[in-house]
Amino acid sequence: MMASKKQQQSRLDAMKPRVKPVDLFSSLKLELSALIVIATAIAFAMCWFLLKFGWSGWIAMPLTLVVALGITYFFSRGITAPLRQMRDVAEAMADGDYTVRVDIDQDRHDEVGKLARSFNEMAGELEHADKMRRDMIANVSHELRTPVSALQAMVENMADGVTEPTPTNLESILTQTQRLSDLIAFLLDLSRMEAGAASLNIEKFNFADFLDETIEPLEIADGGHAHDIRVTVPADITMEGDQDRLRQLFTNIIANALKHSADGTTVLVDAHEDENQGTIVTNVVNFGSQIAPSDRLDIFRRFVKGKTGPGTESGGTGLGLSIARWAAQLHGGTVKVVDDTRGADFEIILPKYHIAER
Repeated sequence: MMASKKQQQSRLDAMKPRVKPVDLFSSLKLELSALIVIATAIAFAMCWFLLKFGWSGWIAMPLTLVVALGITYFFSRGITAPLRQMRDVAEAMADGDYTVRVDIDQDRHDEVGKLARSFNEMAGELEHADKMRRDMIANVSHELRTPVSALQAMVENMADGVTEPTPTNLESILTQTQRLSDLIAFLLDLSRMEAGAASLNIEKFNFADFLDETIEPLEIADGGHAHDIRVTVPADITMEGDQDRLRQLFTNIIANALKHSADGTTVLVDAHEDENQGTIVTNVVNFGSQIAPSDRLDIFRRFVKGKTGPGTESGGTGLGLSIARWAAQLHGGTVKVVDDTRGADFEIILPKYHIAER
Protein backbone atom coordinates (compact mmCIF):
# COMPACT_ATOMS: atom_id res chain seq x y z
CA MET A 1 0.00 0.00 0.00
CA MET A 2 2.90 2.35 0.86
CA ALA A 3 4.57 1.58 -2.46
CA SER A 4 1.31 2.28 -4.26
CA LYS A 5 0.97 5.66 -2.51
CA LYS A 6 4.57 6.54 -3.41
CA GLN A 7 3.91 5.62 -7.03
CA GLN A 8 0.75 7.74 -7.03
CA GLN A 9 2.59 10.70 -5.51
CA SER A 10 5.45 10.35 -8.01
CA ARG A 11 2.92 10.30 -10.82
CA LEU A 12 1.21 13.40 -9.41
CA ASP A 13 4.56 15.19 -9.09
CA ALA A 14 5.35 14.31 -12.68
CA MET A 15 2.04 15.79 -13.76
CA LYS A 16 2.68 19.19 -12.17
CA PRO A 17 2.62 21.86 -14.87
CA ARG A 18 6.12 22.85 -15.97
CA VAL A 19 4.80 25.21 -18.62
CA LYS A 20 3.29 28.45 -17.37
CA PRO A 21 -0.26 28.63 -18.78
CA VAL A 22 -1.75 31.80 -20.20
CA ASP A 23 -2.73 33.63 -17.01
CA LEU A 24 -3.77 36.90 -18.60
CA PHE A 25 -7.36 35.76 -19.13
CA SER A 26 -10.10 34.71 -16.71
CA SER A 27 -11.76 32.39 -19.23
CA LEU A 28 -10.56 29.12 -20.71
CA LYS A 29 -12.22 30.02 -24.01
CA LEU A 30 -10.18 33.21 -24.21
CA GLU A 31 -6.98 31.33 -23.36
CA LEU A 32 -7.60 28.75 -26.08
CA SER A 33 -8.57 31.47 -28.55
CA ALA A 34 -5.36 33.37 -27.78
CA LEU A 35 -3.33 30.18 -28.18
CA ILE A 36 -4.91 29.46 -31.56
CA VAL A 37 -4.36 33.03 -32.75
CA ILE A 38 -0.71 32.98 -31.66
CA ALA A 39 -0.05 29.56 -33.22
CA THR A 40 -1.77 30.64 -36.46
CA ALA A 41 0.18 33.91 -36.61
CA ILE A 42 3.49 32.12 -36.06
CA ALA A 43 2.57 29.51 -38.69
CA PHE A 44 1.58 32.20 -41.21
CA ALA A 45 4.79 34.18 -40.61
CA MET A 46 6.90 31.05 -40.90
CA CYS A 47 5.16 29.96 -44.09
CA TRP A 48 5.59 33.44 -45.63
CA PHE A 49 9.26 33.48 -44.62
CA LEU A 50 9.94 30.04 -46.14
CA LEU A 51 8.10 30.83 -49.38
CA LYS A 52 9.90 34.16 -49.68
CA PHE A 53 13.25 32.40 -49.57
CA GLY A 54 12.29 29.96 -52.28
CA TRP A 55 11.08 26.95 -50.33
CA SER A 56 8.58 24.72 -52.09
CA GLY A 57 4.98 24.99 -50.87
CA TRP A 58 4.85 21.21 -50.53
CA ILE A 59 7.64 21.44 -47.95
CA ALA A 60 6.76 24.76 -46.31
CA MET A 61 3.12 23.93 -45.59
CA PRO A 62 3.67 20.56 -43.77
CA LEU A 63 6.61 22.02 -41.84
CA THR A 64 4.48 25.01 -40.82
CA LEU A 65 1.66 22.71 -39.67
CA VAL A 66 4.10 20.64 -37.59
CA VAL A 67 5.46 23.78 -35.93
CA ALA A 68 1.93 25.11 -35.26
CA LEU A 69 0.86 21.79 -33.72
CA GLY A 70 4.04 21.69 -31.64
CA ILE A 71 3.43 25.18 -30.27
CA THR A 72 -0.23 24.37 -29.52
CA TYR A 73 0.67 21.12 -27.78
CA PHE A 74 3.50 22.74 -25.79
CA PHE A 75 1.37 25.53 -24.35
CA SER A 76 -1.86 23.55 -24.01
CA ARG A 77 -0.14 21.18 -21.58
CA GLY A 78 0.15 24.04 -19.11
CA ILE A 79 -3.54 24.86 -19.55
CA THR A 80 -4.85 21.31 -19.18
CA ALA A 81 -2.32 19.96 -16.64
CA PRO A 82 -4.76 20.39 -13.70
CA LEU A 83 -7.29 18.22 -15.54
CA ARG A 84 -4.76 15.40 -15.80
CA GLN A 85 -3.87 15.90 -12.14
CA MET A 86 -7.55 15.70 -11.20
CA ARG A 87 -7.78 12.38 -13.01
CA ASP A 88 -4.79 11.02 -11.09
CA VAL A 89 -6.03 12.47 -7.77
CA ALA A 90 -9.43 10.87 -8.36
CA GLU A 91 -7.74 7.51 -8.97
CA ALA A 92 -5.69 7.95 -5.78
CA MET A 93 -8.83 8.74 -3.78
CA ALA A 94 -10.54 5.71 -5.29
CA ASP A 95 -7.67 3.68 -3.78
CA GLY A 96 -8.36 5.22 -0.37
CA ASP A 97 -5.77 8.02 -0.25
CA TYR A 98 -7.64 11.26 0.54
CA THR A 99 -4.53 13.33 1.30
CA VAL A 100 -3.60 14.05 -2.33
CA ARG A 101 -4.41 17.43 -3.87
CA VAL A 102 -4.26 19.11 -7.26
CA ASP A 103 -1.29 21.50 -7.51
CA ILE A 104 -2.81 24.69 -8.89
CA ASP A 105 -1.49 28.24 -9.17
CA GLN A 106 -3.59 30.44 -6.90
CA ASP A 107 -3.32 33.26 -9.47
CA ARG A 108 -5.12 31.19 -12.06
CA HIS A 109 -8.75 32.29 -12.34
CA ASP A 110 -10.09 30.52 -15.41
CA GLU A 111 -12.61 27.67 -15.35
CA VAL A 112 -9.91 25.01 -14.93
CA GLY A 113 -8.39 26.86 -11.97
CA LYS A 114 -11.78 27.26 -10.30
CA LEU A 115 -12.58 23.60 -10.94
CA ALA A 116 -9.24 22.51 -9.45
CA ARG A 117 -9.78 24.59 -6.30
CA SER A 118 -13.31 23.21 -5.94
CA PHE A 119 -11.89 19.72 -6.44
CA ASN A 120 -9.37 20.32 -3.65
CA GLU A 121 -12.16 21.52 -1.35
CA MET A 122 -14.12 18.36 -2.13
CA ALA A 123 -11.03 16.25 -1.44
CA GLY A 124 -10.62 18.02 1.90
CA GLU A 125 -14.23 17.27 2.83
CA LEU A 126 -13.77 13.62 1.82
CA GLU A 127 -10.60 13.42 3.91
CA HIS A 128 -12.48 14.88 6.88
CA ALA A 129 -15.40 12.48 6.33
CA ASP A 130 -13.02 9.52 6.13
CA LYS A 131 -11.32 10.59 9.37
CA MET A 132 -14.73 10.99 11.03
CA ARG A 133 -15.73 7.53 9.78
CA ARG A 134 -12.62 5.97 11.28
CA ASP A 135 -13.11 7.90 14.50
CA MET A 136 -16.73 6.77 14.60
CA ILE A 137 -15.70 3.12 14.31
CA ALA A 138 -13.20 3.59 17.14
CA ASN A 139 -15.70 5.53 19.28
CA VAL A 140 -18.57 3.11 18.74
CA SER A 141 -16.30 0.12 19.37
CA HIS A 142 -15.16 1.68 22.64
CA GLU A 143 -18.66 2.74 23.65
CA LEU A 144 -20.03 -0.75 22.93
CA ARG A 145 -17.16 -2.63 24.52
CA THR A 146 -17.37 -0.85 27.88
CA PRO A 147 -21.00 -1.66 28.81
CA VAL A 148 -20.86 -5.09 27.18
CA SER A 149 -17.75 -6.01 29.20
CA ALA A 150 -19.38 -4.73 32.39
CA LEU A 151 -22.59 -6.64 31.66
CA GLN A 152 -20.69 -9.82 30.87
CA ALA A 153 -18.66 -9.62 34.07
CA MET A 154 -21.69 -8.96 36.27
CA VAL A 155 -23.82 -11.69 34.69
CA GLU A 156 -20.95 -14.21 34.87
CA ASN A 157 -20.43 -13.42 38.54
CA MET A 158 -24.13 -13.95 39.21
CA ALA A 159 -24.14 -17.19 37.21
CA ASP A 160 -21.13 -18.46 39.19
CA GLY A 161 -22.69 -17.45 42.48
CA VAL A 162 -19.92 -14.97 43.23
CA THR A 163 -22.36 -12.05 43.23
CA GLU A 164 -25.88 -12.03 44.54
CA PRO A 165 -28.66 -10.60 42.35
CA THR A 166 -29.31 -7.76 44.77
CA PRO A 167 -31.29 -4.65 43.75
CA THR A 168 -28.03 -2.69 43.60
CA ASN A 169 -26.38 -5.17 41.24
CA LEU A 170 -29.49 -5.39 39.08
CA GLU A 171 -29.60 -1.60 38.93
CA SER A 172 -25.99 -1.62 37.69
CA ILE A 173 -26.96 -4.07 34.95
CA LEU A 174 -29.92 -1.85 34.05
CA THR A 175 -27.61 1.17 33.84
CA GLN A 176 -25.24 -0.59 31.43
CA THR A 177 -28.19 -1.81 29.37
CA GLN A 178 -29.47 1.78 29.16
CA ARG A 179 -26.08 2.90 27.89
CA LEU A 180 -26.29 0.34 25.11
CA SER A 181 -29.84 1.40 24.32
CA ASP A 182 -28.80 5.06 24.12
CA LEU A 183 -25.90 4.25 21.81
CA ILE A 184 -28.14 2.21 19.50
CA ALA A 185 -30.64 5.07 19.47
CA PHE A 186 -27.83 7.47 18.50
CA LEU A 187 -26.77 5.19 15.64
CA LEU A 188 -30.34 4.87 14.39
CA ASP A 189 -30.69 8.65 14.47
CA LEU A 190 -27.42 8.93 12.57
CA SER A 191 -28.76 6.63 9.85
CA ARG A 192 -31.86 8.81 9.60
CA MET A 193 -29.65 11.88 9.32
CA GLU A 194 -27.68 10.23 6.51
CA ALA A 195 -30.96 9.45 4.74
CA GLY A 196 -31.78 13.16 4.92
CA ALA A 197 -35.33 12.81 6.16
CA ALA A 198 -37.50 11.34 8.85
CA SER A 199 -41.24 10.90 9.30
CA LEU A 200 -42.83 13.32 11.74
CA ASN A 201 -45.86 12.73 13.91
CA ILE A 202 -47.22 16.26 14.13
CA GLU A 203 -49.51 17.13 17.03
CA LYS A 204 -50.43 20.19 19.04
CA PHE A 205 -49.21 20.30 22.66
CA ASN A 206 -48.51 22.60 25.58
CA PHE A 207 -44.88 23.66 25.43
CA ALA A 208 -44.46 24.23 29.18
CA ASP A 209 -45.76 20.74 30.00
CA PHE A 210 -43.52 19.30 27.30
CA LEU A 211 -40.43 20.93 28.84
CA ASP A 212 -41.36 19.68 32.32
CA GLU A 213 -41.70 16.12 31.02
CA THR A 214 -38.39 16.41 29.16
CA ILE A 215 -36.42 17.85 32.06
CA GLU A 216 -37.73 15.53 34.80
CA PRO A 217 -35.67 12.44 33.78
CA LEU A 218 -32.61 14.68 33.31
CA GLU A 219 -32.93 15.90 36.88
CA ILE A 220 -33.20 12.32 38.12
CA ALA A 221 -30.18 11.22 36.06
CA ASP A 222 -28.18 14.23 37.24
CA GLY A 223 -27.94 12.49 40.60
CA GLY A 224 -25.31 13.83 42.97
CA HIS A 225 -24.11 16.69 40.75
CA ALA A 226 -26.62 18.99 42.47
CA HIS A 227 -27.40 21.02 39.37
CA ASP A 228 -30.34 23.40 39.55
CA ILE A 229 -32.33 23.43 36.30
CA ARG A 230 -34.29 26.68 36.39
CA VAL A 231 -37.17 26.82 33.88
CA THR A 232 -38.94 30.04 32.94
CA VAL A 233 -41.66 29.55 30.33
CA PRO A 234 -45.20 30.95 30.05
CA ALA A 235 -47.76 28.28 30.90
CA ASP A 236 -50.06 29.05 27.96
CA ILE A 237 -47.64 28.54 25.04
CA THR A 238 -48.71 25.84 22.59
CA MET A 239 -46.98 24.63 19.45
CA GLU A 240 -47.17 21.96 16.74
CA GLY A 241 -44.49 19.39 16.17
CA ASP A 242 -43.23 15.85 16.70
CA GLN A 243 -42.75 15.53 20.46
CA ASP A 244 -40.34 12.59 20.16
CA ARG A 245 -38.00 14.47 17.81
CA LEU A 246 -38.29 17.68 19.83
CA ARG A 247 -37.57 15.74 23.01
CA GLN A 248 -34.32 14.56 21.40
CA LEU A 249 -33.50 18.16 20.61
CA PHE A 250 -34.08 19.56 24.10
CA THR A 251 -32.71 16.52 25.92
CA ASN A 252 -29.42 16.68 24.04
CA ILE A 253 -29.04 20.44 24.47
CA ILE A 254 -29.90 20.47 28.18
CA ALA A 255 -27.84 17.33 28.88
CA ASN A 256 -24.90 19.00 27.14
CA ALA A 257 -25.30 22.05 29.39
CA LEU A 258 -25.39 19.83 32.49
CA LYS A 259 -22.30 17.92 31.35
CA HIS A 260 -20.29 21.12 31.00
CA SER A 261 -21.52 22.76 34.22
CA ALA A 262 -19.67 22.55 37.51
CA ASP A 263 -21.44 20.68 40.30
CA GLY A 264 -23.91 22.79 42.24
CA THR A 265 -24.36 25.38 39.48
CA THR A 266 -27.51 26.48 37.66
CA VAL A 267 -28.66 25.74 34.11
CA LEU A 268 -31.29 28.16 32.83
CA VAL A 269 -33.99 27.12 30.35
CA ASP A 270 -35.79 30.29 29.28
CA ALA A 271 -38.53 30.23 26.62
CA HIS A 272 -40.75 32.94 25.15
CA GLU A 273 -42.96 33.42 22.13
CA ASP A 274 -41.99 35.76 19.31
CA GLU A 275 -45.41 36.74 17.98
CA ASN A 276 -43.99 38.81 15.09
CA GLN A 277 -42.06 35.85 13.70
CA GLY A 278 -44.51 33.16 14.79
CA THR A 279 -41.76 31.28 16.61
CA ILE A 280 -40.88 29.99 20.06
CA VAL A 281 -37.39 31.00 21.21
CA THR A 282 -35.70 28.93 23.91
CA ASN A 283 -32.33 29.74 25.46
CA VAL A 284 -30.42 27.08 27.40
CA VAL A 285 -27.70 28.85 29.37
CA ASN A 286 -24.80 27.08 31.03
CA PHE A 287 -23.57 29.66 33.55
CA GLY A 288 -19.84 30.24 33.80
CA SER A 289 -18.45 28.38 30.79
CA GLN A 290 -18.06 29.87 27.33
CA ILE A 291 -17.68 28.51 23.79
CA ALA A 292 -15.16 30.26 21.54
CA PRO A 293 -16.73 31.79 18.41
CA SER A 294 -14.37 29.70 16.24
CA ASP A 295 -15.79 26.48 17.78
CA ARG A 296 -19.49 27.35 17.59
CA LEU A 297 -20.04 25.72 14.22
CA ASP A 298 -17.71 22.77 14.72
CA ILE A 299 -19.50 21.51 17.84
CA PHE A 300 -22.57 20.72 15.72
CA ARG A 301 -20.58 18.51 13.37
CA ARG A 302 -20.93 14.77 13.79
CA PHE A 303 -18.46 13.02 16.12
CA VAL A 304 -16.99 16.31 17.36
CA LYS A 305 -16.73 16.22 21.14
CA GLY A 306 -16.64 19.23 23.43
CA LYS A 307 -13.92 19.93 25.96
CA THR A 308 -14.42 19.37 29.67
CA GLY A 309 -11.07 20.93 30.41
CA PRO A 310 -7.82 22.03 28.73
CA GLY A 311 -6.98 19.32 26.18
CA THR A 312 -9.63 16.97 27.56
CA GLU A 313 -12.53 15.67 25.46
CA SER A 314 -15.91 15.01 26.98
CA GLY A 315 -17.34 11.50 26.90
CA GLY A 316 -20.12 10.27 24.67
CA THR A 317 -20.38 9.67 20.96
CA GLY A 318 -20.06 13.25 19.70
CA LEU A 319 -23.48 12.94 18.05
CA GLY A 320 -25.74 14.69 20.56
CA LEU A 321 -25.53 18.25 19.23
CA SER A 322 -25.60 17.18 15.57
CA ILE A 323 -28.78 15.19 16.26
CA ALA A 324 -30.23 18.21 18.07
CA ARG A 325 -29.59 20.43 15.07
CA TRP A 326 -31.06 17.79 12.75
CA ALA A 327 -34.24 17.58 14.86
CA ALA A 328 -34.57 21.37 14.78
CA GLN A 329 -34.11 21.49 11.00
CA LEU A 330 -36.79 18.83 10.54
CA HIS A 331 -39.22 21.33 12.10
CA GLY A 332 -37.94 24.26 10.07
CA GLY A 333 -36.07 25.64 13.09
CA THR A 334 -32.50 26.41 14.08
CA VAL A 335 -30.17 25.86 17.03
CA LYS A 336 -26.98 27.85 17.50
CA VAL A 337 -24.68 29.32 20.13
CA VAL A 338 -25.21 33.04 20.70
CA ASP A 339 -23.20 35.66 22.59
CA ASP A 340 -24.07 35.81 26.28
CA THR A 341 -21.92 37.22 29.07
CA ARG A 342 -23.50 34.77 31.53
CA GLY A 343 -22.08 31.67 29.81
CA ALA A 344 -22.62 29.24 26.91
CA ASP A 345 -26.05 30.07 25.47
CA PHE A 346 -27.73 27.66 23.04
CA GLU A 347 -30.62 29.43 21.30
CA ILE A 348 -33.33 27.21 19.82
CA ILE A 349 -35.84 28.84 17.47
CA LEU A 350 -38.81 26.73 16.37
CA PRO A 351 -41.89 27.70 14.35
CA LYS A 352 -45.01 27.75 16.49
CA TYR A 353 -46.97 25.98 13.77
CA HIS A 354 -45.73 23.15 11.60
CA ILE A 355 -44.84 24.54 8.17
CA ALA A 356 -46.65 21.82 6.19
CA GLU A 357 -49.86 22.56 8.08
CA ARG A 358 -49.93 26.30 7.44
